[in-house]
Amino acid sequence: MTITVERTPMTLRIDGREIRVEKLGIKLPFGRKPTDLTDIAASGDDAVYITETRELSAEEFDAFAGQLYKSRDWLDGKGGYWEDGRLCVEVHAPGRPYLFVDPSGSDYGRYVARLG
Repeated sequence: MTITVERTPMTLRIDGREIRVEKLGIKLPFGRKPTDLTDIAASGDDAVYITETRELSAEEFDAFAGQLYKSRDWLDGKGGYWEDGRLCVEVHAPGRPYLFVDPSGSDYGRYVARLG
């Protein structure tokens, strides 16, 4: 199955600095503090602003998705809420769903949405 979602490149001005992002063409529901993929109890829909993409192997993705609450240095200090949505790190691997992670300044998957 192939899912195609429009992405719009844009520049956001946050706290006096410019940040290049891609805004997804759809809004997604985010789960708050899920332990793993089965625990994403999402509510509401937020716009998704991708600040960076993290490509993982299938094994790395499974380890990440199985412990979303675990500290990861590559998430530290990123994310946050902006206007109508969330600043996210996009996480994906071959044969796995796309995850959009907003650590909201922390170093773990505090808010997570899934596509696929």
